[in-house]
Amino acid sequence: MLGLVPKPASLAGRGGFWLRLGDQEIHVGTEDGVDRNRTKAHLAYEVDHIAPWREHLIQQGVTLQKSVPIPGVKRFEFRDPFGNRLERIARA
Repeated sequence: MLGLVPKPASLAGRGGFWLRLGDQEIHVGTEDGVDRNRTKAHLAYEVDHIAPWREHLIQQGVTLQKSVPIPGVKRFEFRDPFGNRLERIARA
């Protein structure tokens, strides 16, 4: 079940939010004044099968970006509609 997690008081004024999904927490930070198309900051999602993700995104008109190769993995990057950089990665 997805739910909001209260941030510690020492971090509460820094923006963003925390979520709990099952036994996992997701911490989302925010920044103003950042050109998202120029930043290397991103989320990477490890998947078991990368080809279906690639095919689906291409079919939806998403432009895939080249990634710096990493030995032992297959990966690609793209930007979401807000300009955030996202990566899908799978062990080769």
